[in-house]
Amino acid sequence: MHKKTVAFTAGVAIGLMSLSVYANPEQDLQSFRDYFAKKFPTVEMDDFGNGVYALDANARSQWEAIEEFPPYEANVDDGEALFNTPFANGGVGVRQNYPYFDAKTGGIVTLEGAINDCRVKNGEKPLGWKKGEIADLSAYMAYTSRGNKMNIKIPDDPRALAIYERGKRHFYSKRGQLNFACADCHLYNAGQHLRSEVLSPSLGHVTHFPVYRSKWGNLGTLHRRYAGCNKSIRAKPFKAQGDEYKALEYFESYMSNGLSVNGPGQRQ
Repeated sequence: MHKKTVAFTAGVAIGLMSLSVYANPEQDLQSFRDYFAKKFPTVEMDDFGNGVYALDANARSQWEAIEEFPPYEANVDDGEALFNTPFANGGVGVRQNYPYFDAKTGGIVTLEGAINDCRVKNGEKPLGWKKGEIADLSAYMAYTSRGNKMNIKIPDDPRALAIYERGKRHFYSKRGQLNFACADCHLYNAGQHLRSEVLSPSLGHVTHFPVYRSKWGNLGTLHRRYAGCNKSIRAKPFKAQGDEYKALEYFESYMSNGLSVNGPGQRQ
């Protein structure tokens, strides 16, 4: 990267961080949206939910062709079958409300966490967190929620605010041997090339999960993707559905409030 670009990026990073340290969630959300609106003025706000395909016209045309016969279609069908087993007591069309803060436990409930909690309460074994049946169920529930707007709440509860702040710190903090933060790739350098790949904007990241990645050859959850990002920067991944990734998901999901759910998705 050119030295001037690095200096500019660092300056933007410092500026955003100094603004966000004392901001409340609503101010963070507005700043986040304004940043991407100014960075990519030709992109419609809801189109950010399509990730890199909102920025790269060639990649978008290929993606749209794939979406005519999506590789995750069978996963949605399998997820529907699993959802409709006799013990199912959840609901459809609710993806946009996850994750949420549970005042009773003082913790965050993700969609996958709610699925496994439902299973355990009904005498079933919990599913693995990253792929397989948990991803299928999540895909079906996302599919039934398509078009619904992300609607994550940060209640006026110090425990909820602490988790939100933990997720925000995670997003902006550097880690790993490469000393990268989530924000380095998906905020400051969104739209830039990393080798042959275009870096996707973090705005709308969560709306299309779970995703079928060509690299994986199957469907995976958001926390699986988080772990993959950590490995890419040579950092030790955190535990799927552990406090670190749940806090990060809480922050990222809130930053995507108002965008439409469009999962499951397909990515490279």
